[in-house]
Amino acid sequence: VHRLVTYIFVYEDLISLTCGAIIIWYFAGSFEKNVGTVKHLFLTIAFAVLSALLYLSLEIVVSRVSEVEDAKGFMPVAFATLGVSTTRSRMKRSLVFGVRVPVVLVPWFMLCIAWFIPHSSLLSNLCGLLAGEAYGLGYCFCLDFPETVGSKLDSVFPFSLLKRVPGLKYIPGSSAERRAFGSDKINPAPGAYPTQRYYCASPLALPAFQMQHPNAQSQGF
Repeated sequence: VHRLVTYIFVYEDLISLTCGAIIIWYFAGSFEKNVGTVKHLFLTIAFAVLSALLYLSLEIVVSRVSEVEDAKGFMPVAFATLGVSTTRSRMKRSLVFGVRVPVVLVPWFMLCIAWFIPHSSLLSNLCGLLAGEAYGLGYCFCLDFPETVGSKLDSVFPFSLLKRVPGLKYIPGSSAERRAFGSDKINPAPGAYPTQRYYCASPLALPAFQMQHPNAQSQGF
């Protein structure tokens, strides 16, 4: 049963491991910023299990037609997160390799590209995409939990320990805290940059040609 989750950590060679690391950094990182670290970890396990169960159900039928690659790597979960993002996006079109395409077609376009990645299973990626779109459309509402639960879990072990790990970016579960976390980066505190330390807002800092004696005009200068 544990293989329903652990298969996402299995890679055949260095190339597939590198592709998996890039996918985790790009897709999982952006998804975590939108939902928070707690919900991201929970949905990662949920998407892994749903993709694996759907893969096992379809493998019996598809294997009669053609050879099926074993499910492994993080890519099915990445397609699940991509499916959630595209189904809930308010944008109509997105830019992919310089071409504007409808947002709903972006994951299917990426699915065709992922077909050429070594040791990539098209069926498992498809199952991950279907699981993500089903969740994004609201068919897996049982996987959702309120933000208050996520905020409470932020202060519970092991998530409270993750906050203290140096170099690890922890995203809070509350949307208000996430907006505040993002606004701190957009509007840094005064003095955060070295150039701000030398800034002087005094009204006396006038150009030299304006700093004339007040009796200059009366003396005819």
